[in-house]
Amino acid sequence: MATPIEENELAREWRLEINMGTDESPDWQLCPGVREFQPASEPNIEDSSDYDGEGWAGNEKTGQSWEISATIRRKANKSVKVYHPVHEKIRLAHFAYGSSNKIHLRYMNRDGLPEAYEGRAIPNWQPSGGEYTALGEVEITFTGDGALTPIDNPLATP
Repeated sequence: MATPIEENELAREWRLEINMGTDESPDWQLCPGVREFQPASEPNIEDSSDYDGEGWAGNEKTGQSWEISATIRRKANKSVKVYHPVHEKIRLAHFAYGSSNKIHLRYMNRDGLPEAYEGRAIPNWQPSGGEYTALGEVEITFTGDGALTPIDNPLATP
C-alpha cells in the first residue's frame, strides 16, 4: 500500500459563515470577500504553585477567551444600491446593543477536514480606507461572547 502524500495547509483553508436565520431555523450563509482570517483562543492560566511541588511551578487553566480578526472586501449591488446582506448584518450588529449586537457564526476548514467551530461574537466593524486606487475593505474583530464550540465540519463528506 502506498503512503499517502501529506500536503501543507494554506492560510485560505477557512470558510466563515453567518447565521442569517434564527436558532430554531438556522440559515448559514457564506461571508464573501474574506482576505485575511486569524482565529485565536487564549486560555487564562493562573499560578497554582505551592510547597508540595518541590520547587516546580504549578499552573491551572481558569478561563478562556476567543476572537477572530478578519479583513473582508466589501461587496455591493450598485444597480439596486444594497450591500451584501451578510456584510450588512455584521455592520449593523456593530452599532447595536444587547442580543442584536451578537453575531452567531461558525468557521470551518473549507476542504472538509475535521476542524470547525461555532459561537457568538460581538463585531467591531472598521472600514480600512486607503488610497484612491484601493479596493473597499473592512477590518472586523469578532470578540467571543461565551464558548467557542468545536463542531463537526458541515463540509465533511461521509
